[in-house]
Amino acid sequence: MINRDSPGYIKDWNEFVFLPGSLAALQRLTTAGFSTIIVSNQSAVNRGLMSLETLIDMHRRLQCAVTASGGHIADVFFCPHRPDEGCDCRKPQPGLILQACHRHGVDVNKSFMIGDSAKDIECARNAGCAAAILVKTGNGMKALQILAHRGISIDFVAENLADASDWILAGNH
Repeated sequence: MINRDSPGYIKDWNEFVFLPGSLAALQRLTTAGFSTIIVSNQSAVNRGLMSLETLIDMHRRLQCAVTASGGHIADVFFCPHRPDEGCDCRKPQPGLILQACHRHGVDVNKSFMIGDSAKDIECARNAGCAAAILVKTGNGMKALQILAHRGISIDFVAENLADASDWILAGNH
């Protein structure tokens, strides 16, 4: 939802493309005093498709680009595990959100999760987030069907990250 997704994984910075409006959305959230923390499944690492060093470099470049646009990403938490490894940090498990909240003193019950997959929304529900927001960019349309089938509620369905940030900033939650 910040960047274009790929079924073949984003494996280096040259494949990373910001989605329209995402940098401006992060800037608006930062200006309004919100702390942005990224939680992400990154199984490409344990699949051997990219090195941990490459992933960390991509996160550093992402943070620098956001900062250059007037936004701020407080931290990035990622799960490098494959789905078959059974960890508690891979979304939809709440491990990454809970780690982030603990490290940054965030009340999970007052936090928002914005994501583009069913796993993101399930993770928000499993962690106890105040609101789970689904963006239609990326896998969002497929996620709508999966979540409806599973009976998992969504607090807001946004067109993109800019729409999601506008909803949060308007206090509609």
